[in-house]
Amino acid sequence: MFEQEKSLLENQLLKFCQERSLAADKLEWRSIPFSGEWGIAAPLFPLAAADPARQLPVPLHAQALAEALRDSIQLPAGFSRMEAVRGYLNLYYETSAYARKVIGSVLASGNEYGRQQPAGKPVMVEYSNPNTHKPLHVGHLRNVILGGSTCNILEASGKRVIRANYLGDIGLHVIKWLCNYEKYHAGEKPGQDKTRWMGDLFAEADRRFASQEGFEAEVRAYFARWDARDPHILALWKETREWSLDGFRQVYDLLGEHFDRIYFESEVEEPGKAMVDQLIKSGLAEDGRPDLPVVVNLDQIVGTKEEYRVVIILRSDGTSLYATKDIPLAVLKFNEFGLEESIYVVDVRQTLHIQQFRKILALMGYPWANKIHHLAYEIVNLPGNVTMSSREGTVVLLDDLIREATRRALDVVREKNPELEPTRMHEIAEAVALGAIKYPMLSRENTKMVTFDWESALDFNGQSAPYIQYAHVRANSILRKVGGLPDGEPDYGKLTHASEVNLVECISRLPEEIQRAAKELKPNLLANYAYELAKSFNDFYNQCPVLGAEPDVRAARLALVAAARLCLGNTLRLLGIRAPEVM
Repeated sequence: MFEQEKSLLENQLLKFCQERSLAADKLEWRSIPFSGEWGIAAPLFPLAAADPARQLPVPLHAQALAEALRDSIQLPAGFSRMEAVRGYLNLYYETSAYARKVIGSVLASGNEYGRQQPAGKPVMVEYSNPNTHKPLHVGHLRNVILGGSTCNILEASGKRVIRANYLGDIGLHVIKWLCNYEKYHAGEKPGQDKTRWMGDLFAEADRRFASQEGFEAEVRAYFARWDARDPHILALWKETREWSLDGFRQVYDLLGEHFDRIYFESEVEEPGKAMVDQLIKSGLAEDGRPDLPVVVNLDQIVGTKEEYRVVIILRSDGTSLYATKDIPLAVLKFNEFGLEESIYVVDVRQTLHIQQFRKILALMGYPWANKIHHLAYEIVNLPGNVTMSSREGTVVLLDDLIREATRRALDVVREKNPELEPTRMHEIAEAVALGAIKYPMLSRENTKMVTFDWESALDFNGQSAPYIQYAHVRANSILRKVGGLPDGEPDYGKLTHASEVNLVECISRLPEEIQRAAKELKPNLLANYAYELAKSFNDFYNQCPVLGAEPDVRAARLALVAAARLCLGNTLRLLGIRAPEVM
């Protein structure tokens, strides 16, 4: 924004520097923090420090240069004033010119406002990562929501993003399920609710394994047949794994998530064992079999103050662990896609594990090992500090939470808009419900625990998704009543009220907020910005009548409402939250 005006200024600055033999490359522009008006500043200290003719201390010389520039520069159109203050040359935009630039840019860009075109090598984000043959419960929720929003934000910032999901499709939990299914449910198939059915059978298998006499022995025997690659068990495994995937897809569709690449543990188990052999041959790993496991003693090898400990990469009986598979998976990812970066959305308890396999990859000579990034997050609790990811007793299925949220949201929507057709009402309630679930997971710092609370999640007057969604609905309602914007460019000089100016400022920040959230991998920054934007719009809505205003004021305010609606919708979508038209 204002690039042409800045270019005119830079030409004058360059001429000023040439006349005084000053180093023009020492000049740079900075935004002046907003305080009712917008501006840019050029600090003159680097220029003063590099001036061979300087006779004053740097701060005094910088102020002298700022004053000389102020007296020699002609302000381009769009600027209101200029000042030399404490070694800075400050230039301020005309409010109307700034508003015209911002609102015009939003209306011209539409749903693309704030977004950059994709460029460069791809970035992979691995998230969700459930185990097949188990249900998706609320303990998985923050991972999916955080991963999906991170992908959206990275894409908007100009990154090419590959969404990856790494599924645990092998191991004891699968064998227990298969053994229990074949012995007690042979021939049965899941109905519409595949995830619940798969989960119920897993809970049953888990109970039998823990308490039913003889069942553990049957499972171990079944495991031996699996290891021997029994064709019957392999066929049953593939069929039932697909049932799990179908169930996962139902939930992902509901959450608005999709994946570009699905990885399976079974895909990297054998390559992992082969890589263990390479590590032993290279001397990085110590083979303690048959009595002890294969390990990499990182503390001994690295010999630094960093504590990596000893990593077990293969059990003494030759079976694999997470590290066995995560190392070849990382290699597969970079070989397959030539990644710029590989981001793992994994809870904070896996921090050491990721540090360990990243260090092993570096010791193996992979130059991209330092491109592996851990996006850590904390767990989610139910009210009363009940952990949602508990194995037994307190597990809340994801679709149960969504169903309950939709029921509660439906009551609110029915109260606010009783004349809506039932199907439309349910559709809006679902959008409100999913937003209410997602926003608390995103608005809090990733590494801080979230305690989910219905009252705050569905609060239309607090920091919540429904509050932000309702601001979007209010803006849409105004525009729907007028049937669109009037022809011609409005007089943006009419936007003089403090709430109007503040709303323009908030709208203008979306592109930089996207870039900041992408750079820091913190969707909470954008979630908090979304609330600030909604609050700014509601302040404007309550203080500045639109439809009843004088025609020229009305036209300018309608354009501002249209820009705010687009900005709210774009921000919500980046958070993975729908922006309803009515509520």
